[in-house]
Amino acid sequence: MAPPGTATANATASPDPECVALAEIELCGELMIAAATADGERLSPDRIDEVLRVGAERGPRSR
Repeated sequence: MAPPGTATANATASPDPECVALAEIELCGELMIAAATADGERLSPDRIDEVLRVGAERGPRSR
């Protein structure tokens, strides 16, 4: 059996909730760091995408 949070042969297996929560906490922390070091009052949508590692494979953001 694979350790929790690692890929398994069963593609339909649901992700480990603890691993998902830890990943969300990490991303929130990265957003807070980016916001604290930003040159303005807010992060631009492009900067948020960069911090959250949203790739071009998802297509353009709808605004």
